[in-house]
Order: sequence, then C-alpha cells, then structure tokens
Amino acid sequence: MRPRTRTRTEHPQAAVTSRMTASLTVGCTALLLALTACTGPSAASDGKNGDTPPPAQARTQAETASTPVPRGTGSRVPYDFNGDGHRDLVVNDLVKAPEDSHGDDAGIGIVYGSEDRDRPLDPATRHLLSARANAAKSGDTLPAAFDAESACDLDRDGFTDLIVSTDPPYNGIGAPPVPLQILFGSPQGLTGKAVTVRIPQQARFGNEWPEQPVCGDFDGDGKADLAVTASAGQVTFLHGPFTRTGAPRSAELLPDGGPYLYAPEPRTDTDGDGYDDLVAAARPHAPGQAGKGTLLLGSAKGPAGPGSAYAFAAEDVPTAPLKATGTTRTTLLNHGDYDGDKKPDTVVRTYRGERQDLIALYPAGSTDEPLVTFSTALFLP
Repeated sequence: MRPRTRTRTEHPQAAVTSRMTASLTVGCTALLLALTACTGPSAASDGKNGDTPPPAQARTQAETASTPVPRGTGSRVPYDFNGDGHRDLVVNDLVKAPEDSHGDDAGIGIVYGSEDRDRPLDPATRHLLSARANAAKSGDTLPAAFDAESACDLDRDGFTDLIVSTDPPYNGIGAPPVPLQILFGSPQGLTGKAVTVRIPQQARFGNEWPEQPVCGDFDGDGKADLAVTASAGQVTFLHGPFTRTGAPRSAELLPDGGPYLYAPEPRTDTDGDGYDDLVAAARPHAPGQAGKGTLLLGSAKGPAGPGSAYAFAAEDVPTAPLKATGTTRTTLLNHGDYDGDKKPDTVVRTYRGERQDLIALYPAGSTDEPLVTFSTALFLP
C-alpha cells in the first residue's frame, strides 16, 4: 500500500496533479541568451517556427547557467527559504528530457526571489531538490517520491521550511509510517537532508496515511503549526515550534476534519480573530477552481471551532505565453507578494501534454504581460 494520489500543494495548497515530461527550454533573443528567464510574451520557445523547442542536449551553457543563492539573515516573508526578504517559488512535477520520459521524477524545483522588483524571481538562482540528495531514509530505503506540500518557518529561525511527502515502504500491517518530511531553510536556502515529521502515537488514529499537511498558526501563539489528516475524518494537530529532529512541541487528535485539508483563500484567518483557520473537504481542490468544504475555526485549542460551510471561489487566470501548437492547459500555482508591494501577484503554469511548459509571474492587478517567464526544463542536468 502506498499513499493515495494527492493534490500537490504550493501555497495555499496549490495543486499539481499530473506528471509532465517535456523538452521545452526557454527561447530568448540573442541579446537575452545569458538569461534563463524571459520577460515578455514573445519569448516562450526556441524553435525555428516558434512552436517546437530544441532538444534538451542542444541547450547552450548560457541557457542553463546558474548563480549562487544570496545569503540571508532571516525574515518573516512567507516562502523565503534563504531568509533574504524575498519570496521564493516552489514547483513540483518538473519536465523531463525526451530521452528520459519514463524515468523517475526529477524532484522539486526552487526558484529564489530577487531584489529587482521588475524581475522578482530569478530562474538562474535555483535549487533542485531530489529524494536521492535531500530525502531522509526509511530504515535503509530512500523514497522514490519527493513532492512539496506546504511551507512555513516551523523552527522559528527566520528561514521558511518545506514540508514534503514521500512514499516510505509499508507492508500493509498496522499503521503506515509517516510519509511527511521537513527540509529546513538556511542562509543558503534549502540544502542538506530532510527529517521525518514525528507524530506521537496518541495523535494518530487508524491505518490511513497521515498526509495533506497545512501550515498555520491555528492556536494563535505566534508559532507555526501543522494540521495533518488522520483516519475517520479526524485531524492530527501538531503544535509548533518543531525541533530540528522533526518533533512538534505537542500533538493531539481533533474530532472534525476530512480526507483533504486546505488553507482558506485568500486569507488564512477568515474572521480576523488572530487564529488561522482550516478547511476540510471530501474531494481534492485545485487553486483557482470552485470547491466546497467545511471551515474549522482556529482557537486556543487549534482548528477545532464549530464547522460551517465553506466555498472556494473560481477565478479566471492568465495563460502563460507558451508558443505551442495544439491544446494547452493552464493551472494556477499560487498568489503571493513577490515584488514587495504588499499586493498578491499571480503565478501560473501553462503546458502542452507532457512535453512543454512555461511558468509566468504576473504583477498584481495585471494579466497583460508577465514580469518573468521560464520553463522547468532549466532544472534538467
């Protein structure tokens, strides 16, 4: 038995549900070949006719060049893994080289923020996280799956930490092992080895996989907590702060929940009482799409307040300017303040089948032209 197919998350709980393969690289003009990010809707492909990308092995050194991650000293900015005061981006399901279309998932891509407000994400400043390099072992076994789920500063050191889901081996007898791990942020960003989240036995129930982690200050004490699913619709509430070994300050079971957990959108504290709230749903929810659930209000005891009906609102999102023939799809990755103007920007991903993709960052209030575009092909070796 393995963890069920989940809705992958970014923030808040951003869904990435398909494994995409592609050979797309970001095409730029000769003047911009030294950059891995393109600005403007015309720079989406490098093919002769503007719709067919070159093979991955044909990419130039300039197109794949990377720069060191700036060293930060800590901040309170969400998703700031290197603590330099600029929001970073997390991407699951990276494209693969054509010759490796049936290979293992490459891992998790991190693109770090920039102080340039006109180009607030710098794809040249990036990390590739993989199970081989960054996951904790379960006994002597490394997981094959390694997917970003949520992020917050669990140990209160000023550097955002990343919660990932894995697939530890399980013989089907008794409660399965905990598949969640924490990769801690640092002045160098997300590096090193993850640790497994420690869930005390008294905070577990049944034989379902503990998953769907949601970050939030649910008990209003100023420290980030985690809410995780348990069997029979219960919630495992893990009080922060967490130790570097993955242990919460304390943990308990809460009676009301559901098989899917999410943060409310766009405000995690829906009623402004100082406690973050939680949404429990019977079905997966993708950001930007309509959905229904039950709102669990935060309190001094965690997300245990009386439940009420909650609706996720559908929204129209811009399409990243991917130059491709055929049908494309666009998914919302997240809303977040990347350029420091205190307004939520929009990040989307457009892809064609399993072979091409383009990520685009649009400034708040505008869907005309993205500030930054890039393909996840830049994470290919």
